[in-house]
Amino acid sequence: MYNEIFGQMKKQLGLIEKWFDAAAAHAQAKSFDPNLFLGFRLAPDQFAFARQVQITCDTAKLAASRLTGKEAPSHPDTEQTLDELRARVRAVIAFLDGFSAKDFEGAATRSVTQPRWEGKVMTGADYFLEHAIPNFYFHLSHVYAILRHNGVAVGKRDYLGALSLRQP
Repeated sequence: MYNEIFGQMKKQLGLIEKWFDAAAAHAQAKSFDPNLFLGFRLAPDQFAFARQVQITCDTAKLAASRLTGKEAPSHPDTEQTLDELRARVRAVIAFLDGFSAKDFEGAATRSVTQPRWEGKVMTGADYFLEHAIPNFYFHLSHVYAILRHNGVAVGKRDYLGALSLRQP
């Protein structure tokens, strides 16, 4: 299960790159700097676009790290351009490419904690289902929604990407 879901996360991260392309094309067509997207947000009390991308990436890499015990790469959250965010997305996809199903053996019973949980823990299975997956899609959806809200021509197919369709 873990390997398959991380495969889907990699797919979604790869789609973000296509959204960046659409954002850059939109900015060019409207004659503004595409890097302005980094500061856009849906509401005053929500994170801006750049932070949404960073958290989407961090959620995927840290979940894989916490479930396997492998060290995650560090990213200092200093991206100032779409190209720098693109490099971060690619780095996380490359990190996730380094895992196999074997790496996730025992993940369900692994004890997972985070500093903000104030000494509390979750099993790996609970952490993945209750925190990592919803958090990943929450921030991914905000990345998409910020672009849509600002006129970028992305739609549901751009969010879902290619599907495994076949004849019955």
